Amino acid sequence: MSADVAERVFAPDIRERLAHSVELAPALLAGPLTGADARAVLADAEILITGWNCPPVTADVLAYAPRLRALVHAAGSVKPVVTDALWDRGVVVSSAADANAGPVVAFALAAITFAAKGALSTAARYSEGWPPFTERTGADARTIGVIGASRIGRGVIAALRASDAGWRVLLTDPYVTGEEAAGLGVELVPLPELCRRSTVVSIHAPQLPETQGMVSEVMLKLIPDGGTVINTARGSLIDTEALARECGTGRLDAFLDVTSPEPLPQGHPLLMLPNVLVTPHIAGAQGSEVRRLGEHAVGEVERFVRGEPLRGRLRREDLPRLA
Repeated sequence: MSADVAERVFAPDIRERLAHSVELAPALLAGPLTGADARAVLADAEILITGWNCPPVTADVLAYAPRLRALVHAAGSVKPVVTDALWDRGVVVSSAADANAGPVVAFALAAITFAAKGALSTAARYSEGWPPFTERTGADARTIGVIGASRIGRGVIAALRASDAGWRVLLTDPYVTGEEAAGLGVELVPLPELCRRSTVVSIHAPQLPETQGMVSEVMLKLIPDGGTVINTARGSLIDTEALARECGTGRLDAFLDVTSPEPLPQGHPLLMLPNVLVTPHIAGAQGSEVRRLGEHAVGEVERFVRGEPLRGRLRREDLPRLA
């Protein structure tokens, strides 16, 4: 990982705790993993802790790391890092995705709450004068549609169900059974029905070939007037230009932490609309929150050294369905 990331994720006390379990390499690997400096470190490495911007651990990299037994990813998605060569070698892989999920759940819940209050449209009219109470009561956002029962999607569902706001939650996910949905306290419905019945649609599905553009122009038009689209998953899941058109008419609002492309080009309509809030992929751990990534990674290293099961362990077959 880069030096600035390492400094934030692994504060001095966390690094000190890590050093009690393992012998730390003398230098951080912040560049290519095939350079001379990296090769010297990898030659003796048994555990590799990775983070944002880590290059893929390819067969070429593994050729310089004959003793590597575990890769612990101190970030969310491990997809940019792992390769088939890593699985073929039998290296144990763990991710801090669970530690990163909490902030995303909180972000999505905040966006749902803002949507229910009609915050974007009300704020846009603030300069025209203090609105009467009847215009400050927000949308009738009693039905929330959740796309994807991922770890974040399930966290959002749990938070909604725990709330006393009386929200009704719909879910669409091809891997969830009716029995599982009942256990989650949600109604399992097809995507078109979810869009048609939901005032707020929150997206938490992984980026897969079959999810590309799943929230299409057709799906967007099914969302009732005054509805809100929230995306903290991946920008490619939404038809960006169709969303811009729907929001441009004022029919829909949107909270977008991810976009396609990312970042959006300057002057893009979604960046100019008062009823759209676009943030630069900040829903995951930020600021002081990144500390939890380092703590999770160190905990995984400690468990690996003690021969205990890893809490964030991934397997090859898990990867296709993960974000």
